[in-house]
Amino acid sequence: MRKIENEPMGLILKEKMVGLAAWRGSDLVNDSSWIYHLSDDAVSMIDQALIALKEKGFTFPDFVRDDFPIHGLSRELQRYSDELENGKGFLLLRGLPIGEYDDDDINIINYGLGLHLGTPVYQNLKGDLLGMVMNVGDPGKKETRVYETNAYLPYHTDLSDVFGLMCVRKAKSGGLTSLVSCGAVYNEILEKYPEYLGLFYRPMYYAHLGEDSSNKAPVFSYHDGKLSCRYLRQYIELGHELQNRPLSRVEVEALDLFDSIIHDRNIRLDMMLEPGEILFANNYAVMHSRTAFEDYEERERRRKLVRLWVKMPNARQLAPDFPGQNGFPPPATPVDQDVN
Repeated sequence: MRKIENEPMGLILKEKMVGLAAWRGSDLVNDSSWIYHLSDDAVSMIDQALIALKEKGFTFPDFVRDDFPIHGLSRELQRYSDELENGKGFLLLRGLPIGEYDDDDINIINYGLGLHLGTPVYQNLKGDLLGMVMNVGDPGKKETRVYETNAYLPYHTDLSDVFGLMCVRKAKSGGLTSLVSCGAVYNEILEKYPEYLGLFYRPMYYAHLGEDSSNKAPVFSYHDGKLSCRYLRQYIELGHELQNRPLSRVEVEALDLFDSIIHDRNIRLDMMLEPGEILFANNYAVMHSRTAFEDYEERERRRKLVRLWVKMPNARQLAPDFPGQNGFPPPATPVDQDVN
């Protein structure tokens, strides 16, 4: 591979990406290799860990890894970690009897799994270690995030090595989750639109969530034999606006092309998350989205997912011009965790 001289972008992958991470949605519709099942023994172990933790008087998030003793699942969790970093980059975990748990139990289990996978990180400036993905926000307020509404959530990557989404309740209708392989998008651009490829390696400005500032990173980065991606178009546009550096016409055209590819039915994989299922995905390898949905009027019946962000011990090395970010810094003062 030849290094591009006088360019901060580093190496450009000029060959088709091959391997499990370059999956296409059309190839996985009838393939269940990405679906994992919790055995009865695994569920029993989680239940016993929950009981042991509560008997000690611990509550979320004031406990550590050994306080939630599911060490017997270490082999399975290692498989998940390897799949996320070296396999397809995502997996769906089934079998958790979600109806048997109250909200406090769900938070403990979710956070406990995160502690055994890696290190859960803060998801906002308030210091939340679990995020409530639920239609409870006021769409008329500027600070309301899209995931707090029932609106369409565009394709994006989160600010952590891995995210987990535990489904507690479905919507009345709609709310499909959609995944796209960054490698499949890359291959499509390389094969059909190679003239745009270099633009995706050039750093763009990304707005910081909750801040009037921005930083720079490319959409694609190829480093140490792995392709990584970061994408969130709204924050790219806002980042350039904050810098008073409007996107050029060719950059807008390139982003329009990118969006058209990730919406291709053959590229994306759509799924309806069912209560008790947990979706894990590598944010450098997979982009995710959600369709709009109709919800119930009663808050206690509304669609609810609990989100986890994890810094992984086996995470890939990132290029210097593709700075990683695992969540937000800890809040200046302790805050109460509230995801109910």
